[in-house]
Amino acid sequence: MTDARLTRFDPEQVWELLKSARSVTVAKGKKVQRFEQVAANKEAILLQVIGPSGNLRAPTLRVRDEYLVGFNPELYADWLK
Repeated sequence: MTDARLTRFDPEQVWELLKSARSVTVAKGKKVQRFEQVAANKEAILLQVIGPSGNLRAPTLRVRDEYLVGFNPELYADWLK
């Protein structure tokens, strides 16, 4: 586990984390976007997962080869079922 308040991730570091993922799901408020073909969507994914501070948005969870970025109560409820 890494505390994002203490460790900053620039876009290239973020891509190193995400590029081999099977999927990346990004939640921004009520909007949820899922990327299945991660390698083909580098720019679109980075635009979604990098916050206004230029750092990886929180919370970011990695489970096996999937990433969940951001928070949406319905997304987490569905994902935990």
